[in-house]
Amino acid sequence: MPHPRADFQLKVRARANLLRPVRAALEWAAFLNLDRARAAWYTAAMSTKFSWELSPTDGSEDFGEELNGTLPLLVRRLLCQRGISGREQAQRFLKPRLAELGDPFALREMDAAVERIFRAADNGEHVCIYGDYDVDGVSSVTLLHAILRAYGIQTGYFIPVRTKEGYGLSREGIAHAMAKCGCKPELMIAVDCGTSSVAEVEYLQQQGIDVIVLDHHEASPHGRPPAVAVVNAKLEEDSPLTYLCSAGVVFKLAHALLKRRRLANFDLKDYLDVVAIATVADIVPLVAENRLLTRHGLRVMGQGGNLGLQALNRVTGLNRPPSASHVSFRIGPRLNAAGRMDSPLDALELLMATDEGRAMELATRLDTLNRARQQEEEKIRNDALNMIAAGRMAEGSRVIVLGSREWHPGVVGIVASLLMRRFHKPAFVISLDENGLGKGSGRSIPGISLVQALHYCADTIVSGGGHEMAAGLVVREEQIDAFRAKFNEFVERTATDEQMRPVLHVDAEVDFRELTLGLLDSYELLEPFGNSNPQPVFMTRNVMPCQPPRRLAGNHLRLCLRQGLCEHYAMFFNGGAEVLPEPPWDIAFTIDRNVWNGHSSLSISIQDIRTAQP
Repeated sequence: MPHPRADFQLKVRARANLLRPVRAALEWAAFLNLDRARAAWYTAAMSTKFSWELSPTDGSEDFGEELNGTLPLLVRRLLCQRGISGREQAQRFLKPRLAELGDPFALREMDAAVERIFRAADNGEHVCIYGDYDVDGVSSVTLLHAILRAYGIQTGYFIPVRTKEGYGLSREGIAHAMAKCGCKPELMIAVDCGTSSVAEVEYLQQQGIDVIVLDHHEASPHGRPPAVAVVNAKLEEDSPLTYLCSAGVVFKLAHALLKRRRLANFDLKDYLDVVAIATVADIVPLVAENRLLTRHGLRVMGQGGNLGLQALNRVTGLNRPPSASHVSFRIGPRLNAAGRMDSPLDALELLMATDEGRAMELATRLDTLNRARQQEEEKIRNDALNMIAAGRMAEGSRVIVLGSREWHPGVVGIVASLLMRRFHKPAFVISLDENGLGKGSGRSIPGISLVQALHYCADTIVSGGGHEMAAGLVVREEQIDAFRAKFNEFVERTATDEQMRPVLHVDAEVDFRELTLGLLDSYELLEPFGNSNPQPVFMTRNVMPCQPPRRLAGNHLRLCLRQGLCEHYAMFFNGGAEVLPEPPWDIAFTIDRNVWNGHSSLSISIQDIRTAQP
């Protein structure tokens, strides 16, 4: 006979098991009611809903007997969607080789740049490198400094501070560069800037200083600067290399130098990881040589590579081979945090570090700066959303332009990117100083060029420039409304309704049973993912939550989802701000590999949730 106490405990457990579904239902109802309580604010401030478009397939997934036998049908379909056809093209895409790199002298004016640098080496001249404060800038300076020093050239470097000298070549920045380099150089090399600095290059020439520009920014309406060489594919007609970031251009220069004069003690492959982080972080197209350099650069990073990047990997808790996603969300933000929040020299010193202890010290400092950046970002994001909810933007406006004297200038670009994605509208976010001078960053949607927009709005701003999809400007506080109106006018005249319609492109529909580690092994051959080679988005239908979503720090949701008899856990980053519909759901998501305690699993990152549709 069971003990009375044990019998009582069994009855309590049985009753608890009977009540568990009821408790879960009550918790789920409470979760939904909490969401509904926020729904009015959400509707005003976060109203964009994407329509899902499933990419078609024509059934032509034939890549030859070998690949057809080793690659899952889903992966072969993804290759087709990326314009890959035939066995040879697929092999080159899946396993790109460094031997396929093109001739660096295909870049116009590369000859002149190489000749001038060798003249500096032969004559014992002093060279000053003038860079930029973002990941591309500090990576470019790191590689260029290394190759010049390998040729025995006396080389100094300078990177402007965002809040003092601002972006690019400036009179004040040039003066500080010469002071930092210790003497007046015979040659200044501008990297990741200089293409639009016509007046500043003229000034340097008047001082008897030659200039080389290694850049990838758009051409200035004032024409080519009068430099000895401007190595920038975007100044050429029909160049196939316009996708390169500045670190890619510097890599090409280093390749060209080594082709002309070999060095026994310098291996350019050792710097591929530095080129890779710049290529990913600067969001340039991951196509052709960019994809090749990034693929091999991530491999170098996984095998050791740059001491500073190793330290950052340890600080961020990397427990698997590095990916483009890791660079985008972990490495890039920490390197950029130095230039956004403090001095970019911390990031540069980290990439140049030769001492492991010093590298860890700098990586820890950048991690701390990144936390401060995240706090500033959250404040500006909430302020901006509240402004939108309060009707700061005119109804029907096709653009977002917001400014405040309370916002940190180093973080506005991140918030502009967030607003652009959330509302599917070109956005500028502006930080105003105490004198009413605003410095802003813009992000755009495909098909709307910010460079053209800034030219159109030139009479309302002090200055501006950058890329088609990302740009910066300087504007007076009293002119912000005029700029917003002119910017909106430009978009209304040039953008189609189709471009303004927010669409989530879904690559393929899958079943939960297909999501296996075996699929992941083949799927990862499509990496690195990024601009022009986006991470595939999948969808699956009629999933049910196994339990109420769990809210995590940072406004994220962790979900347990069931489809038939198959269950998967999923993360919905920033999903805490969403109003979840009643289940069952259709979900759009991406997949990745998660490694914990040496064990691999397939992870799901939700991109969107909707009520299940037939």
